Amino acid sequence: MKIGFIGLGAMGLPIARALMGAGHTLAVYNRTAGRADELLGQGARRGESPADVAGDADALITMLADDRAVEDVMLRDDGEGALDALPAGRMHISMSTIGVGLAARLAELHAARGQGYISAPVFGRPIAAEQRKLWVIAAGPPEHIQRARPLFDAIGQGTRVVGKDPPMANVIKLAGNFTIAAMIETLGEAFALVRRSGIDAAGFLEIINTALFASPLYGNYGTIIAEERFEPAAFKLRLGLKDIRLALAAADAVSVPMPLASLLHDNLLAAVGRGRGEIDWSGLAQMLAENAGLGAHDSDHA
Repeated sequence: MKIGFIGLGAMGLPIARALMGAGHTLAVYNRTAGRADELLGQGARRGESPADVAGDADALITMLADDRAVEDVMLRDDGEGALDALPAGRMHISMSTIGVGLAARLAELHAARGQGYISAPVFGRPIAAEQRKLWVIAAGPPEHIQRARPLFDAIGQGTRVVGKDPPMANVIKLAGNFTIAAMIETLGEAFALVRRSGIDAAGFLEIINTALFASPLYGNYGTIIAEERFEPAAFKLRLGLKDIRLALAAADAVSVPMPLASLLHDNLLAAVGRGRGEIDWSGLAQMLAENAGLGAHDSDHA
């Protein structure tokens, strides 16, 4: 399949690499052009603009940081936007974590042009993308989902189709990221308590991840927090703040109170305000430890 791929960040680059490994032909565009160099050596074509990579694509895939970035490549009015360049009958697969409102708007705009649109955000950190073990959450017209299946199979260990209305996938992605953020908050507070009490955080994690949860997610994030390995960031804290903002907006639209999400928003915002926006979002626990009067690897009583 001929794929136009926009967005070669920490997630986009390994996804694009996996698609090429599965035999698909890629034209790629990234604002920082050098990110494409590796793929060019493997046979990809460098696109000069979003319109350039969309113009002859069977499927256009976007994997970008936020709503603004997606709007910039899809909806720009300088003649170089991907929306108007994508031929009728072709499809746009949005893997970005974006707001529900933007997903609905894109679905309408594509439908008006006779194009298909699928929301297909993924669960998994960059290492999972490298190993082709992402979980794809897809929503959109069934005929387009069927056409996209080989692409999803090339990057992930499973695909969950959650409905015909694309924004449904975005709601699930935001709700899922909210649960991860809540777990990080929980671990951060619990680790602060045990460390302040002179107890080893790693030992505490082993106990709760055996006796209570037995979860790879708790194990992975808990180890990062216990060892304070917040850099390099697999998912930046400022992007976590963005996702919680989007989750709150989605909740507000359907009159669902999310008091814990409001707390997470304030704590993530405080962490960004303290200069932690570029570290991994699990670094929220670092701020929570500081709030408890703890420094790095400090488990002494006050």
